[in-house]
Amino acid sequence: MTYKMIVLDLDDTLLRDDLTISPRTKQSLMEAQEAGVKVVLASGRPTSAMLPIAEELHLKEYGSFILSFNGGKIINCQTGDEWFSSTLPKEIVHQLYEISRRENVWIHTYVGETIVTEEPNQYTDIEGELTKLQIKVVDSFVDAVRDPVVKVLMLKEPEILAKVEKKLQKEFAGSLSIMRSKPFFLEFTESGVTKGTSLNSLIQQLGIIRDEVIAIGDGNNDLSMIQFAGLGVAMGNASEAIKAQADFITDTNMNDGVAKVVEEFILKTELVRIQ
Repeated sequence: MTYKMIVLDLDDTLLRDDLTISPRTKQSLMEAQEAGVKVVLASGRPTSAMLPIAEELHLKEYGSFILSFNGGKIINCQTGDEWFSSTLPKEIVHQLYEISRRENVWIHTYVGETIVTEEPNQYTDIEGELTKLQIKVVDSFVDAVRDPVVKVLMLKEPEILAKVEKKLQKEFAGSLSIMRSKPFFLEFTESGVTKGTSLNSLIQQLGIIRDEVIAIGDGNNDLSMIQFAGLGVAMGNASEAIKAQADFITDTNMNDGVAKVVEEFILKTELVRIQ
């Protein structure tokens, strides 16, 4: 199979623990793009927090794409245009706020280029560090959210959030997409919006079939694209549940797991085809 696209989660997949791309991984992705393969970034992060990585990999020059907010937006890196955008009405966001009070968990969302929360907490601080966005602590979360938003997060210790996740997935079945991107991040997007559904939309617009796609990830929010892709790959540091759903398991994010997939399934294939 000649693969035409590789889709990459960021945290704990493309990025090492220090949030950098290893030289070997970067080189392999640049060689793949030179061979005509689209490199697509797919993350729960907001778009602005993904742009520096897209710039490092020169996605604009190669006409590739970003799937941000867990698929809530598709961005054409070459033009900056949104090819897809999904939002939650402010009424739903306000409802989620009330539920967060009921369940005794923290909540935040994105307004402009800021993370908005009513209560400072260590997990929103982590999001701020990952995204490099300013955290704005407001007196009233409801008053601060006056327009639709792409995504809402609830945050708490993993063992507590796991119970909240199961409860709310039943409560909102069919009306919201609910999943954890990290053990302490429970994410809410419009119903039916996942990395997998946005990937499907993207390849249809590009005339690529799913068998020509590799998707690599480590978290629960990556599962939809891992299951959708022709070759779904779990990182070596992924949970056993994610590994069980993958077609292939690569090395960890600290040991060039992404590069090893690119070298094995794209660069070797290109060399054989050229010869």
